[in-house]
Amino acid sequence: AAGLHRPVAPSPTSRVGRDRLDPAPARRDNDLMVTSTIVRVQRAYACTADAVYDAWLDPGMARRFWFATAQGDIVRCDIEPGVNGSFTIVDRRPLEAASDQFIEVEHTGRFLQLDRPRRIAFSFGLPQFQSHETTVIIDIEPQGDGCELTLRHDLGPMDEDTRETLEGAEQGWTLILANLDSALNSS
Repeated sequence: AAGLHRPVAPSPTSRVGRDRLDPAPARRDNDLMVTSTIVRVQRAYACTADAVYDAWLDPGMARRFWFATAQGDIVRCDIEPGVNGSFTIVDRRPLEAASDQFIEVEHTGRFLQLDRPRRIAFSFGLPQFQSHETTVIIDIEPQGDGCELTLRHDLGPMDEDTRETLEGAEQGWTLILANLDSALNSS
């Protein structure tokens, strides 16, 4: 699922990084430690933590930033807020830059933790491209009149699929957080 989103340069209010989890809590496979690969993206917002939190759970707002691309259209945005509630967001995008052929990409998940306005955790899958789900944790910290959002996406153990997904995930989440900023400023 490489190249899921168009690249975007981080803004001065964004920080992108890769973390490696401490191997201590990792699982063992045949007595070898397996560590997870974490994509971490941060962005400051000039609005309340409540507003940022609520945007993720409101289908009308979420369709403006969550998996939205300049060339694509969100054709479905179903969100059932609540622990164990699910979401399905489908974006229709061109197969290639100047193509008149499109693909509909389905993004799915289930909310694992909701702690308004500080944390949203969810499973995340791309059923067309992956046989497994990953985990995303969003922490929102109030800061003065605004807040800072830290998103961590656990891609799982490093393997060939993870390597291909890593850069696209960083670029994709950076774009999503920039789009969230635009959506919040225009509402």
